[in-house]
Amino acid sequence: MAELTTLARPYAKAAFEHAQAHQQLANWSAMLGLAAAVSLDDTMQRVLKAPRLTSTEKATTFVEVCGDKFDAQAQNFIRVIAENDRLALLPDVFALFELYKAEQEKSIDVDVTSAFALSDEQQDKLAKVLSARLGREVRLHAAEDANLIGGVIIRAGDLVIDGSVRGKIAKLAEALKS
Repeated sequence: MAELTTLARPYAKAAFEHAQAHQQLANWSAMLGLAAAVSLDDTMQRVLKAPRLTSTEKATTFVEVCGDKFDAQAQNFIRVIAENDRLALLPDVFALFELYKAEQEKSIDVDVTSAFALSDEQQDKLAKVLSARLGREVRLHAAEDANLIGGVIIRAGDLVIDGSVRGKIAKLAEALKS
């Protein structure tokens, strides 16, 4: 995984810098999202792994599948990635691009898993508290998991806050075992 990220980083950085210079972050995000999804398709996977196709043919097929959703710069980007046999890295390129974009926009996606549904008021309050703590605009994504028994688990990038009853029971059991 780390190797793929290392290989994808220069492409993501180049795409981000180009998009930022031309004030097209949203457009490039959409194009790279589509490219990542297309590259994960089973049929496209077979095309990308076909040894008899040249990199130019793979790039042409890829661009044709995406149609008019790609502008000329995105098509060139796909051709460059294909020349270097890196089309399979598009999901990683997209993920890194989104990280750079979030850093630029000072925003972060936060996943909150709770035992019970959170009301809109609770979500807003939680988003404000997390925004103040993280120093960024928070985009909250709420989910439910009855197995938590109570409380919440918050995931924001590398930060994980486990305030669930299940998590506390697990910590207590671990402490008792040692």
